[in-house]
Amino acid sequence: MIQLKQWRARALSAALAAALLTSCAAPPAGNEVTLSFFQFKPEAVQEFAGLIAEFEAVNPGIRVLQNNVPDPDTAIRTLLVKNKTPDVLTLNGNASFGLLAKACVFADLSQEPAAQEVLPAVQDILNANGRCRDSEINGLPMANNASGILYNPEIFAKYGVSVPQTWEELIAAAETFKANGVAPFYMTLKDAWTTSPALVNLAAQLQPEGFFDRLRAAGTDRNNSPVSFSKDYQEVADKLLQLFTYAQPGAAGVDYASGNKAFADGKSAMYLNGSFAVPAIRAANPDAKIASFPYPVTDNPANTTVVSGVDVTLAMGRETPHRAEAQKFIDFLLSKEVIDRYAKNQSAFAPTRSAAPQQDPALQGMASYFTSGKLDGYMDHQLPPSIPLVNITQQFVLDGDKARFLNTLDNEWFKIAARMPKRGDR
Repeated sequence: MIQLKQWRARALSAALAAALLTSCAAPPAGNEVTLSFFQFKPEAVQEFAGLIAEFEAVNPGIRVLQNNVPDPDTAIRTLLVKNKTPDVLTLNGNASFGLLAKACVFADLSQEPAAQEVLPAVQDILNANGRCRDSEINGLPMANNASGILYNPEIFAKYGVSVPQTWEELIAAAETFKANGVAPFYMTLKDAWTTSPALVNLAAQLQPEGFFDRLRAAGTDRNNSPVSFSKDYQEVADKLLQLFTYAQPGAAGVDYASGNKAFADGKSAMYLNGSFAVPAIRAANPDAKIASFPYPVTDNPANTTVVSGVDVTLAMGRETPHRAEAQKFIDFLLSKEVIDRYAKNQSAFAPTRSAAPQQDPALQGMASYFTSGKLDGYMDHQLPPSIPLVNITQQFVLDGDKARFLNTLDNEWFKIAARMPKRGDR
């Protein structure tokens, strides 16, 4: 089992932890049941407050206390160390969620009716990050993002460029815009993480089948591992570097917020981001022209997929004394009405069978891939959080040293391989 005590050093300040723990332990009034609800998205606090009010109105015997703090990763670990696991949680369905799931922190929800509503391709992505046992489902998706290429349809039309279906067409489009004095992409290299969307999309379609499972199976034996970044990520690295040769002048000093504003104002034809950037772009310019398409990584359109992650995962504390009430709240949050509304408000994709199709014109170019299950998970969700992937990638994009980039990834992976929990381990 993951040693949660190792996380003590990353705990919140005593005051914050005390305040959080006090709110989680608020006593119920009379026969009322109080659920502690750990909610990690600061931009969704008001939305969840409204949902809680709706739920409490039809469930007068249940009170829900929403807890949202500035550093959710540290806060949840603080609660776990204190044996104060919340009754219900929202978490990002990433590697950190997978580590907690493998530590058997969350309840098994596989037999709950809501689990049958989740799109199988989406549940597979979440399960691949980790779970307590292979037969369990330790989190249920509430909302998904989709990582693709955003583009300005008016600029495409002006220069007679069609939406690229292949890698060759994508590069040709970039060359056309460059030749006409238009920035093909607006890059934001000041923020290291913004190099990741391109990396994960390239890796999803180019890495060998079962790459990370085979890496994990090799353990610490780097010399005899059947796969490695140095051997199997050559094309990924080449294409990543090729994309970033189309960065606008001064990209190394531009941050994400500035990039959103620039793209919103039509200063580039394309933007290497996904659904998660759409609200920020519209906040910068409500009249921004936005459309999208998946990364055409190869020259065979049949290979094209959309990289998607579970942006909001619902989980239940494994030892909650209020299982029935917690399940009622989760069922409410996964109801069609709530899922549809949340997806619309947050520019997200709904991960359930009965949900309405995504109607946002900015996301229509990726919608059919989502509903047909042509999805891949984020490769960075397979890496331990201790590997500084975004910084390593940012350095590569800036210096172009492919050998160092790939060798560094191998060094980081095999350095901690001995400490990695295996799939299905408790």
